[in-house]
Amino acid sequence: MSSFIVYPAIDIRDGKCVRLQQGDYNQETIYNDSPLKVAKSWEEQGGKFIHLVDLDGAKAGHPVNDAIIGAIAANANVPVQVGGGLRNLADVEKLLGLGVSRVIIGTAAINDHAFTEEVLAKYGDKVAIGIDARNGYVATHGWLNTSEVRAEALAKELAAKGAETFIYTDISRDGMMQGPNVDGILSMAQASGKTVIASGGVTSLDDLLRLNVHSGSGVGGAIVGKALYTGNIDLSGALRALGQK
Repeated sequence: MSSFIVYPAIDIRDGKCVRLQQGDYNQETIYNDSPLKVAKSWEEQGGKFIHLVDLDGAKAGHPVNDAIIGAIAANANVPVQVGGGLRNLADVEKLLGLGVSRVIIGTAAINDHAFTEEVLAKYGDKVAIGIDARNGYVATHGWLNTSEVRAEALAKELAAKGAETFIYTDISRDGMMQGPNVDGILSMAQASGKTVIASGGVTSLDDLLRLNVHSGSGVGGAIVGKALYTGNIDLSGALRALGQK
């Protein structure tokens, strides 16, 4: 299992760094006009891995902000992982070719098993499976739809197909500053036997410390978004508290 990593999140929409509340495109806050400047700022504060989401891509079903993503991958001196609208091998290879270290497969993981198995077989540890759950069931298409598949069942199935890393988002917690669903994250790690990155609801340093306690049980890190932008979490201070600076 990997050591615990804090992933500063940059959500990109219309070329800007934004945050949505619970994935609602009508509840958007713009934080910066330059996602690249934000990425460099997180790197300067000690961030070791940056998490990018192409929100336009998630809605369109194919990468939209790839020029910005490529610029971040080229100019940041830390690895980046990217999700949002990756539904075919050509798009995955395009992003990897731009210097992205890890791609995140979300909606396609439940809707297109052939593609998911193909990309896992070909790229393995360069792929993370993003599982977004609403009341324990997988949500797809930028959270617009909820399936009848249990999150743990999907994780177990895809781990058997070669997935090594999962990103678990409890939609009810995302952007709500209520703390992460630790039980759900641990349940996913136990079901899959793989590394799970927590996403959604990380509000404070205490949340990070609580998750870090379980790093030996498969919790490989946490994606932090809104709390960094509001100042609830200071990235540099959090990394120091986690013994990473």
